[in-house]
Amino acid sequence: MSDSKCTGAGGSGLLPEGTGEVGGRTSAEPPRTSPLSPSLPFPGDGYDTPEGVAGPIAGRFPTFCFFAKLIEIIRRNGSQAATGVYSGGDWSQASLDVLRALESCGLRIHTRGMDVISRTDGPCLFIGNHMSTLETFVLPIFIQPRKDVTFVVKQNLLQYPWFKHVLASRDPITVGRLNPREDLTAVLDGGLQRLKNGRSIIIFPQSTRNVALNPEHFNSIGIKLAKRAGVPVIPVALRTDAWGTSHGPIKDLGWIRPDYPVHFAFGEPIYVQGNGKAEHAKVYNFIESYLKEWNISASSSNNGEDTHGHGTHV
Repeated sequence: MSDSKCTGAGGSGLLPEGTGEVGGRTSAEPPRTSPLSPSLPFPGDGYDTPEGVAGPIAGRFPTFCFFAKLIEIIRRNGSQAATGVYSGGDWSQASLDVLRALESCGLRIHTRGMDVISRTDGPCLFIGNHMSTLETFVLPIFIQPRKDVTFVVKQNLLQYPWFKHVLASRDPITVGRLNPREDLTAVLDGGLQRLKNGRSIIIFPQSTRNVALNPEHFNSIGIKLAKRAGVPVIPVALRTDAWGTSHGPIKDLGWIRPDYPVHFAFGEPIYVQGNGKAEHAKVYNFIESYLKEWNISASSSNNGEDTHGHGTHV
């Protein structure tokens, strides 16, 4: 896609310098076959958006420029995934492309605790709060290069044009959110199968996407699955309200707000003992403590903005 106006410093703002179109490959490079990325784009424990990456036009019109880039990323990757040749490395690169597109529009992204992922043996459960669509697109670049991973997602996401092919390639666990008992069985049985096969799982236990963190809406399904599978839990705290929510028919198309910082933090692994109540509290307290540090109140509602509809909650 030609996007000369919505660019970051030094290039398109979509891809890191020196990469090709899909999966970061040049025409001379062979396609990827490994389920993980061949190298770590962020090899350290943390990452912070460097200064000066936002383009002058994208910085002034972040929402328009970002969604123009996002549509092209989804179209390109969806077309590739539809052919049946789409690796974890390709997914990681797509996630990196989205991160770079956000940065080119002025968003500042800060991540801590990535070494925990590398140090934790075997598959695990990533349990986090759920604020916006942003984490669905960006979390893979931090996790997939270190651990093969998938999401728990709503079934209707497999109907989105192009995106459905990318999502299906990751073998997600799908829930309908109409019958809680059926959803519980799908998560526990499907999750156990994937974990036994070595694939980690990202799950957002909140009943809806919301800036606020409420213990009544933060269920223990992830802890139950981790106990059954005998795998550790890595808590994930995130602040992603820089990607707002639309009150129109497509809630994912909200405003992009560069003045809101984006934060991710991964905690030390938690091993479930007994009935799991103590471990569930540890996950919640980890997330709550970071939200307070990032000036998000557990009782806040962000002016009533309740982000229903998309994501990976049960």
